[in-house]
Parts: sequence; C-alpha cells; structure tokens
Amino acid sequence: MGLGTIRSRAARLIAAIALALTALVSQPVLAWGSYGHRTTAEIALANVQPSTRAAIARLIAYDAQLGTPECRIRNLEDAAVWPDCVRRDYWRWGYTAAWHYRTAPICEAYNARSNCSGGNCVLAQIERNQRILADETLPANVRLEAMAFLVHFIGDVHMPLHSGDKDDKGGNDRVTSYGDVPGLNLHGIWDSTLAERAITSAQPPLVRSYSAAERAELAGGDPAEWGRESWQLARDFVYPGAFEKDVCDGVLPKEAALTQADIEAAIPVSQKRVVQAGLRMARMLDEAFQPGPLKVTESR
Repeated sequence: MGLGTIRSRAARLIAAIALALTALVSQPVLAWGSYGHRTTAEIALANVQPSTRAAIARLIAYDAQLGTPECRIRNLEDAAVWPDCVRRDYWRWGYTAAWHYRTAPICEAYNARSNCSGGNCVLAQIERNQRILADETLPANVRLEAMAFLVHFIGDVHMPLHSGDKDDKGGNDRVTSYGDVPGLNLHGIWDSTLAERAITSAQPPLVRSYSAAERAELAGGDPAEWGRESWQLARDFVYPGAFEKDVCDGVLPKEAALTQADIEAAIPVSQKRVVQAGLRMARMLDEAFQPGPLKVTESR
C-alpha cells in the first residue's frame, strides 16, 4: 500500500470522526435523557396490573408497522425514548417538538391553559394520547404510537424545566457548572447529569414494586397538577439553587453554578420526580387498558 493511499484513508477517517463528533454535539438536549425515561418506564412496568402488562406486549408486536426501523419499540423502555428518537427525522416528526414541554414564566401566576395553542403542549398531548391508546377501534400501530408518546410525555412533564422558565428556554440558555464540571447548561443538568446520579444512588432502588400506600401518596393528580408541581419546583428550588438569589428580582446572569451542596440537596427532589412519573405512568396505562370508557379529567 502506497504512502498516498495511507494518507488518503487517514484523511477520510479523520473527516468521518469529525463529522460524527459534530453530529453528537449538535443533538438537542432531550428531556430526562434516555436513562431517565427508561427508568420511569421500568418503574411503571413493575407497578401495572398483569392484564396491562399483557396488553402492552400485544401492542409492541406491531412495532414494524410504525415505519421507524431506526427507532424500534421492543419493550416499554424503548417506547419511553421513541418520541425523542423519531424527532431526528425532522421532515416526518418535527411537528411533535412542541409536544414535549409547556413552559410558563416562573415570575408570573401559573396558568395551565396558556402556551398550548391547538393542543401543542405536553399537558394536552398526555390526555390526547391516553384517549387514543384506550380506543380499541383504532389500528394497533396507531395505539402503539400513542402509548409511546404517552409514556414519554409523562416523563417530560415531571422534569421541572419543562414547565418553569426564566426567559432562557427552560434553562437551556444558562451556562451552568455542575460541581467542578464547567460549561454545561441548567436544563441539561436536570435532564441527564443530575437525574442519572439520582437514579443510580437511590437506596432502595427506584425500580421496584411500590406499596398501595406509596402509590396513593405519589401517583395522584392529573397532567395539569403535575405541570404545576414542576413549575413550582423550578420557581422555588431549581433556579434559586443555581443562582443563590431571589430569581424574580431583576435580570439573571447568563451563567450559574451548582455547588456540591446544591447537588446533594437536588438529588432527593429528582428521585421523587422520577418515581412520581413512573407510578403515574402505571396508573394511566392501567386506566387506558381497563374495560369500559376512559374517564379523563380535563386539564385545568
């Protein structure tokens, strides 16, 4: 092999690596991150009724009919990340981007009906997709798609920065240090870095069968209430923890920092939101698959 050939191959390899790294860097931050979404689905599956588990398996058998071979649904955990996976195909799925959040200004009164024109927000889409999933007259692949959106969006609405905002795209525009790690952003920290630490450090593990008393305490409410909870956490905990000040008093700096003490305080908050998402997901799946008409409380 000549020197010119070796150099040519090396140049192509370097270009390919650079392109791959560029693609990775350019990917948008996704709510909870894959690990967080999969964990909420595992919690749900550990707490649904046996009949619901069987119904989920029957729908998953229609995965090929979704026409998304690069985004397979082979189990409920795959379903929980499927809506983020298909968003990469912008021309087909880009219209769903607004369904993943419904941010509201943390320094104004909360209104669950604002910023959701035409049902294009996470609160409306949770209810819409539960109704579609429950409708047995619809094709199985349509219901499978609805199940994937449902379980994903339940996870999304429990992440505080998908509901609370301070003129920064839910923290995406706030450069934030995570302990000794600089250059992250506040949204990404709560989506992935902090959530993953919260899940892996939990004792007992978050993925388990919960008692009736625990489910009664943690699995209640409707999507509007869950959004309000997240908004309040953003207002009272997430932003103050990052800036150490009254966040509604003047303009915040573009950069923030979470100390180790801030991180330790945030871990149980993140753990509770992951568990609430999983148990509420289990409840909504049970409701969707139970016999008879689905009764859904409209978001307030």
